[in-house]
Amino acid sequence: MAINSEAQTSEPLVAVVSGGASGIGAAAAVALSARGVHVAALDLKPDQVAAPAVGIACDVSDDVSVRSAVTEVVERFGGIDIVVNNAGIAAQGTVADNDDDEWLRVLDVNVIGMVRLARAALPHLRKSPAAAIVNTCSSFATIGVPKRVLYSTSKGAVRSLTLAMAADHIREGIRVNAVAPGAVDTPWIQRMLAKAPDPEAQRIALDDRHPSGRLARPEEVGEAIAFLATSASATTGTILAVDGGIRALRL
Repeated sequence: MAINSEAQTSEPLVAVVSGGASGIGAAAAVALSARGVHVAALDLKPDQVAAPAVGIACDVSDDVSVRSAVTEVVERFGGIDIVVNNAGIAAQGTVADNDDDEWLRVLDVNVIGMVRLARAALPHLRKSPAAAIVNTCSSFATIGVPKRVLYSTSKGAVRSLTLAMAADHIREGIRVNAVAPGAVDTPWIQRMLAKAPDPEAQRIALDDRHPSGRLARPEEVGEAIAFLATSASATTGTILAVDGGIRALRL
């Protein structure tokens, strides 16, 4: 099968967005909805999903929960064309600061959670004329940032997962790409800054780390996800940086 194209179907596409109640996931849901895509936002807090996306309860660390959510999406919308693997958790500290349980918890959500959702959705993606998977990676996958070893490791795995999946599924007409943001102005970042001794100084330092002089907005990452999912029909195996230049530029 050739790489798919959104022009091959006149029916509205159906997207599943994990972690779709807030932050990047919510922004991706908005951007996809604006393109006429029907969006099911999977989240631990489905009641917080904003319309027109439909909230569906899902815990990506539980395979039964993931498969149940995928079944519910298919029953409601008739299929799945797009998977946005966005659900994830943060972690701080050096290699000495987190025990085995915390390493396993973060990797279970950030990496295996993506595997669970992609695996459950694959039978439906194979039926789609415009199938795409977009994973949320991070610029931290390719640069060294202090006290982010666990998070960076998980996102390095997501980068490799994306490339390997792209190779596995290109002949099935399923495109697999990822976005790699730098720091994004999400609720998690805001909570982290609030805990700092001097939140304003910490915010300035975080902004200054990016060549653009500011954090990315969730909407900017959401638009990149929607582009890869719906418009980039000749693009697969790409990690799209949305990071204010932090990975590539040295000013």
